[in-house]
Amino acid sequence: MPITLMYITNDVRLAKIAQEAGVDRVWIDMEYKGKEERQAGMNTVKSNHTVEDVKKLRPVVTSSSLQVRVNPLDECSKKEIDEVIAAGADYVMLPMFKTRDDVEKFISLVGGRAKTILLLETREAAENIEEYIDMPGIDEIHIGLNDLHLAYGKTFMFELIVDGTVERLAKILREHNVRFGFGGMARIGYGMLPAEKILTQHYAWGSQMAILSRGFCDANLVSDPETVRDDFIVGVQKIRAKEKEIERYTDADFAANYAEIGPIVSSIVENIKAKRAGK
Repeated sequence: MPITLMYITNDVRLAKIAQEAGVDRVWIDMEYKGKEERQAGMNTVKSNHTVEDVKKLRPVVTSSSLQVRVNPLDECSKKEIDEVIAAGADYVMLPMFKTRDDVEKFISLVGGRAKTILLLETREAAENIEEYIDMPGIDEIHIGLNDLHLAYGKTFMFELIVDGTVERLAKILREHNVRFGFGGMARIGYGMLPAEKILTQHYAWGSQMAILSRGFCDANLVSDPETVRDDFIVGVQKIRAKEKEIERYTDADFAANYAEIGPIVSSIVENIKAKRAGK
């Protein structure tokens, strides 16, 4: 079964193109609290979308789903969650949770009015996953590699693919029949770690969701979405074509893919460290 593809944008025209291309979820990213401090100096997505963007996209996102990432839990969470659900969110995602109590509070605040997604991106959430994984009301869990690799003191987010972290979490999630995904990917044939290598690991580990990253289409660089319409549509088509190929892979094919990822990641890490040392 094809994996769920998610794309972050608050641009109506780009959302329409993503939907037309077959992207399963358009993602409004309202998280900003604490993000700049955690990811200071990193070239990561900091969207600063608002509930007004949810209202703006709701009428046009029809065949795809509308997903909203809210801020980490605090005294404003009830108001924020109520607002995004009232604005039409199909899925509400909670970032930076740590404990079972956090999960329980989030599920209670959503109250069955939308689907829930936990963004697993703290060390505490990763190491104590079995304390909350069977809690009623969890619809999906996405393993967020950006913040999680920082939590573990790694240099590059895909180190978590080769050090056993994602594999361990994926195994637990499969055993508990929880729908999950991890990380993001660029276009087929592109990316520091090529997208086809990542996509193959999604299938190898039973992952069912992936984010289309800026390496696929960087919304910040698109002044006229129509200029990327064809590239966007072809990009999704190539992912779907690659999936059909991967569906025929044997255990040996999956093992070979994983063996190739390690040296690529090691080379990327060394290059990053060398660049930092040269500053």
